[in-house]
Amino acid sequence: MGTDPAFAATAKALGEEMAARGIGLVYGGGRLGLMGVVSDAVMANGGEAFGVIPQALIDLEVAHTGLTELHIVTSMHERKAMMTDLTDAFVAIPGGIGTLDELFEAWSWNALGYHAKPFGLLNISGFWDGMIAFLDHMTASGFMSPARRAQLLVADTIPEAIGKLDASIGTAEAKMVW
Repeated sequence: MGTDPAFAATAKALGEEMAARGIGLVYGGGRLGLMGVVSDAVMANGGEAFGVIPQALIDLEVAHTGLTELHIVTSMHERKAMMTDLTDAFVAIPGGIGTLDELFEAWSWNALGYHAKPFGLLNISGFWDGMIAFLDHMTASGFMSPARRAQLLVADTIPEAIGKLDASIGTAEAKMVW
């Protein structure tokens, strides 16, 4: 859950807002951590939550069994590919290496032309500030174009994040994945 209580509170509020706006959740299908909080809030408020989880994680008993639909796959690669297929946009909330892996894979797949879906950060309590500064440093150092850097949307509030992603996909009926 992280050390800042704002992380879990905002995760819950994100799920509530997604459900209120009719935005379905597509995510990794776990019951733990902040994404468990988001999925619980989506479901508790009448929304739809779609999980994609490898069998190995089900065997570890971390699957969320109360979702609208839980897709069981054989590998993490298959998981990320299916999540990308099912979603219209990506938003990353505070998290660890799995969050970074999924964010950067979404971004690199976009750069390679595998999809044209928008992606962004919900910068709760400035969690992403250090990474944003590093990405700006990469750009200034010539390792990322300003256009590529500008693809990563950054928002400090839930309405701002949803608004930026909606504007980028042109629909108010987006599904989101972290």
